Amino acid sequence: MDNKPDKFPEQSQSQPGKEHQMHPQPEIIQKGYRGSGKLEDKVALITGGDSGIGRSIAVHFAREGANVCIVYLEEDKDAMMTKELVEKEGRECLLIRGNLIEEKFCIEAVRHCISTFNRLDVIVNNAAKQFTKSSISEISFKQLQETFGVNIFPYFSVVKEALPHLKEGASIINTTSVTAYRGSEHLLDYASTKGAIVSFTRALSKMLAEKNIRVNGVAPGPIWTPLIPATFDSVKEFGQHTPLGRAGQPSEVAPAYVFLACRDSSYVTGQIIHVNGGELIGS
Repeated sequence: MDNKPDKFPEQSQSQPGKEHQMHPQPEIIQKGYRGSGKLEDKVALITGGDSGIGRSIAVHFAREGANVCIVYLEEDKDAMMTKELVEKEGRECLLIRGNLIEEKFCIEAVRHCISTFNRLDVIVNNAAKQFTKSSISEISFKQLQETFGVNIFPYFSVVKEALPHLKEGASIINTTSVTAYRGSEHLLDYASTKGAIVSFTRALSKMLAEKNIRVNGVAPGPIWTPLIPATFDSVKEFGQHTPLGRAGQPSEVAPAYVFLACRDSSYVTGQIIHVNGGELIGS
């Protein structure tokens, strides 16, 4: 997809969204991207890795030499497609299906990954969901619990279970959002969880610095993923108000995760990389 689209045709889906039903299909890896062994024989666990940014991260990691464990909710077709893409890169891909809102599942997922690959080097906390509401009065306590239960609580559960297995030089990467910095009048609870992820990243980086385990984050702007048609009534104008005048593709975000996962970023911790089409964001 060398010519990134400025506009998207109208379409809608139910949560959590399915990539194989999107049109146009998101770009997963840019033409000409060459791996160079940056993650050779590493093992990465990626939540929400079946589609969107998570899928792109999985394929980029595989091209850089990593085996991948993908944790996903219920999108079996998308997950199998991602597995095939990873395997085409000559790497192994383990699929783990379940609901991250359950602490027990988070623990089981980490254990399954480690028992399969006998190691864990990179954690990408990425799974999320969002609901649009125009007023705080429309946000029920049940919705609040669900948004926080998916978007931030599993970050604690996954890291807590994985930590005894992470060795010096391991990397934890958390997906936050541009909404954590500029807010969103339609995504109040979602933006709140993304702000929590920023603070989680900074605090955890200090906690784990003495172990030489780096903790960083990526804050995407408007990226064309299944979450978009599953959230908004209209997608035609999606991303057009960025300085670059268009939405981004997952392929344009994933290389930031490669950087943070590998030794190229050995002196980087507690930081957030902004991939948002040129929006200037304060710290």
